[in-house]
Amino acid sequence: TRGTMGLRGLLCVCLVSLLALQAVAAQGSPTRNPKGGKKRMAVDAAVDGVVIRSLKVNCKVTSRFAHYIITSQVVNSADTAKEVSFNVEIPKTAFISDFAITADENAFTGDIKDKVTAWKQYRKAAISGENAGLVRASGRTMEQFSIHIIVGPRSKATFRLTYEEVLRRKLMQYDIVIKVKPQQLVQHFEIDVDIFEPQGIRKLDVEASFLPKELAAQLIKKSFSGKKGHVLFRPTVSQQQTCPTCSTTLLNGDFKVTYDVNRDDACDLLVANNYFAHFFAPQNLKKLNKNVVFVIDISSSMEGQKLKQTKEALHKILGDMRPGDYFDLVLFGSAVQSWKGSLVQASPANLEAARNFVQQFSLAGATNLNGGLLRGIEILNKAQQSLPELSNHASILIMLTDGEPTEGVMDRTQILKNVRDGIKGRFPLYNLGFGHDVDLNFLEVMSLENNGRVQRIYEDHDATQQLQGFYEQVANPLLRDVELLYPREAVSDLTQHRHKQYYEGSEIMVAGRIADHKLSSFKADVRAHGEGQEFMTTCLVDKEEMKKLLRERGHMLENHVERLWAYLTIQELLAKRMKLEGQEKANVSAKALQMSLAYQFVTPLTSMTVRGMTDQDGLEPIIDKPLDDYLPLEMVGPRKTFMLQASQPAPTHSSLDIKKLPDQVTGVDTDPHFLIHVPQKEDTLCFNINEEPGVVLSLVQDPDTGFSVNGQLIGNEAGSPGKHEGTYFGRLGIANPATDFQLEVTPQNITLNPGSGGPVFSWRDQAFLRQNEVLVTINRKRNLVVSVEDGGTFEVVLHRVWRGSAVRQDFLGFYVLDSHRMSARTHGLLGQFFHPFDYKVSNLHPGSDPTKTDATMVVKNRRLTVTRGLQKDYRKDPRHGAEVTCWFIHNNGDGLIDGIHTDYIVPDIF
Repeated sequence: TRGTMGLRGLLCVCLVSLLALQAVAAQGSPTRNPKGGKKRMAVDAAVDGVVIRSLKVNCKVTSRFAHYIITSQVVNSADTAKEVSFNVEIPKTAFISDFAITADENAFTGDIKDKVTAWKQYRKAAISGENAGLVRASGRTMEQFSIHIIVGPRSKATFRLTYEEVLRRKLMQYDIVIKVKPQQLVQHFEIDVDIFEPQGIRKLDVEASFLPKELAAQLIKKSFSGKKGHVLFRPTVSQQQTCPTCSTTLLNGDFKVTYDVNRDDACDLLVANNYFAHFFAPQNLKKLNKNVVFVIDISSSMEGQKLKQTKEALHKILGDMRPGDYFDLVLFGSAVQSWKGSLVQASPANLEAARNFVQQFSLAGATNLNGGLLRGIEILNKAQQSLPELSNHASILIMLTDGEPTEGVMDRTQILKNVRDGIKGRFPLYNLGFGHDVDLNFLEVMSLENNGRVQRIYEDHDATQQLQGFYEQVANPLLRDVELLYPREAVSDLTQHRHKQYYEGSEIMVAGRIADHKLSSFKADVRAHGEGQEFMTTCLVDKEEMKKLLRERGHMLENHVERLWAYLTIQELLAKRMKLEGQEKANVSAKALQMSLAYQFVTPLTSMTVRGMTDQDGLEPIIDKPLDDYLPLEMVGPRKTFMLQASQPAPTHSSLDIKKLPDQVTGVDTDPHFLIHVPQKEDTLCFNINEEPGVVLSLVQDPDTGFSVNGQLIGNEAGSPGKHEGTYFGRLGIANPATDFQLEVTPQNITLNPGSGGPVFSWRDQAFLRQNEVLVTINRKRNLVVSVEDGGTFEVVLHRVWRGSAVRQDFLGFYVLDSHRMSARTHGLLGQFFHPFDYKVSNLHPGSDPTKTDATMVVKNRRLTVTRGLQKDYRKDPRHGAEVTCWFIHNNGDGLIDGIHTDYIVPDIF
């Protein structure tokens, strides 16, 4: 049936091969041959009638702006329909601008619109049974994009993906990285890179990680002369083979093109169609001496490999310090300590002493991030004020942390203010977030507010190299307080043109609009402070040279300069909105959205719909870009119709690893059974609440913040007349009034801000949502996790009716994953137990049921009779659960809970 229906899209984003087309069974799962073996996959798929006829990557670079088109054609020569996947990994900084599929003479093209409209249409379509869908992707430095379709018998399909990015100069070169992994031999494989740089190309190199150098030299053609460079990689099928008789492919890894341009002077000013791009990277400057303070997290979470790798990186960094540099080290755990407490010169003796200090320091408790930063700021400020000879140095503050503030000042808003007030724009702050337990958004805002940037250090074998690699980018400042100036009456809509420092091997890039008829007077002045002197230069537009360039590159040059300006502007607006609140943030977001739509970029504010395609659930795909630092989400279960997915472990508070849940459990599930873990006793208490369907119970209520969770009971539809049947939670309301956040959860739908017409998701969705400081992760058909910054983390488990179940209606379970940041006044049937309390159990004896033990419990100055029993934790297995031993408190928890259970009845879930 599916074969006769023509093309149907099956969207997902998963950990899959890169630039890959892989043929699989039409039903999406392995089939068995008559002998019982599994169906052949990947390379053998060609035998099944599906081959990749062509896979081509075309990259055109014009003045650092790169435009990529990836095109692939797959042919199904079989008599049955086959499923194929088009999988691409693209740079995280790139914007997708077009996508199209042609199959069975039908064309399906992308349409970019604002995200709110796309999501509303998507949910409307999903609820009404029309076509819709959703896809997002993320990874370490790249993003994975994957689309799966059914190709009919004896048919072909062509995929075309277009994306664009600005190439940033790092360590004296521009990098073009193309991920290659077709997973089978390709009849026509080609990578074609065309580079046009008005300054002239100084060097051009190519390497393919999957080819030996000798073979790469034979197969890869490269040339450059003057303004033009070209790279072509077009291996034949035999050249792709791992051996002459093999059907496996060599193509598996990175294809990397690196180049740089001539730097005869500091001026590279490009003007086309009333837009300009200014590239500033002066050469032959004397290196500035620097004042650098390293602020290092030594809290207990840094234990093991992270501490070892940090020390290794610090040893290497100290070895790279120059004699004229000054430095100090600050360590923060529960307390803050500094090596010297003031800057000292990087003399051989001081460097050796610093290495000994690094080697010997050990871990110390919690995370006093605020204290560590303020100590580092104080050391740099004191040096600039009291030591005139250091005031002309380039001052840099580098902070490394692997967690969130848990000691001293913990309020993020206050920490941001303290750091801003301390630095006052004097020097940049670079934040390095080690691992996935850090709040990278918080660190990024802090860096952006203080002329720096943030970088995640991934917990991996190469973490030492990652730390060193970051330091190398800022190790050699050449200029400070750099300002690029343009005639006010001639320009508008400038991108960032003031920079605290310029580093060797990098490049400052500014773009803007030029007013009509102002080209003749257009120029750029650059002012900065260098080593021992002021730096000043003026750049003028060479109109004749521009005319010549336009003749050489034509419309492409005009188009690229304007799109380069748009790209830079959107990137800066997206960064700026992170630092703003309220109407200011709304205004900046509106401008970024308007430009994203005008230039047809898929950004965090827009989505691309693919009209005419539908997935197996009848939903039309939406291609989305992640909203923040691309926090990766863990895929639960097999590949589904659409999913978010990442290539790194899940962050602690935004996604849930069901294999790593703690054995301790606090929550409520089934009829409803309440489980209260008491860490001081390493034991669990439990009680039931017996109420009528329709009753709403208060589970969590924090009066200090207004955060609340309420649950409404439903009955068992299969109940017998006159017989008491269980009640279950069928509706939950989670609210955080401080951020106007509301989430309504039922076994059918999840609705964000239902009172204001927010988007509706089904349990078929896989989604990651952020509203201010609240994160919501929906794991398809399994659970959702709500995490509130400076609050708690909670999980809702979905229970579906299954054959053999005593319950005939879908219902929900609710669990508390983390509550230590909730206020001491938190209450509710669960909330009152978030903070320590004590009880004593004595007089154990057989109960009325001889198979169970009764005991006397003294709790809250009350003496109760309790029974040792079993309840279940359904977080890992929603069907069968895991047994939990607990002391059962009878009569609706009477004597354990404050007051009586009817005190917790509230009128509505919000």
